[in-house]
Amino acid sequence: MTEPLIELKGVSKSFGSNQVLDNVDLTIYRGDALGIIGPSGTGKSTILRIIAGLMSPDAGEIYVQGVKRDSLIEDGADPIGIGMVFQQAALFDSLTVEENVGFLLYQNSTILRSRIRELVKEKLEMVGLSGIEDLYPAELSGGMRKRVSFARAIMSNPDSPNDGPEILLYDEPTAGLDPIASTVIEDLIRNLQQAHGVCSTYAIVTHQDSTIHRTSDRLVFLYQGKAQWQGTVNEIDSTDHPLIRQFMSGSVQGPIQVVG
Repeated sequence: MTEPLIELKGVSKSFGSNQVLDNVDLTIYRGDALGIIGPSGTGKSTILRIIAGLMSPDAGEIYVQGVKRDSLIEDGADPIGIGMVFQQAALFDSLTVEENVGFLLYQNSTILRSRIRELVKEKLEMVGLSGIEDLYPAELSGGMRKRVSFARAIMSNPDSPNDGPEILLYDEPTAGLDPIASTVIEDLIRNLQQAHGVCSTYAIVTHQDSTIHRTSDRLVFLYQGKAQWQGTVNEIDSTDHPLIRQFMSGSVQGPIQVVG
């Protein structure tokens, strides 16, 4: 394979007495569609936040395109852009869709407002949403809010093309959506990677069967703070690994401990 875009080596993270990541190694290559799966509370979202530079590990090393990261993203720029789509969309309720999608350009560029509005329209069209620039998040469905957050994540400054994301991180993008809305989001994730060429690499945290199969090529299974299994999306249906078999079947019987 090519040189990794992201590499985690021996990463550990605890919150009080709860160790959520325990000496985890993880690699993301250019062009990857990596699914990070596992039961709730096993560190999946935590590992995304560490990759994004929003959280520091207690131990271990993070390399971004071969360069070791020694601080949070706010303290120093990574050599590549990393975009993140949060589970709850994380839109600003008091701002319009246009202001949400163009937020970074409004805050950190000298681009004219009229040009930013054009860029926002362009990104909204990419995610299948046109003519909603003046609406507020409260006026949108859950699936529409998710797509608006996608548009925000892929927004870049045309005056600084290197600022655009080379990798997108999706945290439970289909959580809380009905099956049809989930399919729309799953197709969008693939289209942004393949058809639009916006960003060819992504990692997605999910535990939904359809999202696992329709958005992932390669999988990492986290449980008890460790990467317990890695393989392709095709192998997940044929492996006899007991953790995978219990997780995919939804059985309460097996090595995964059922809480409560």
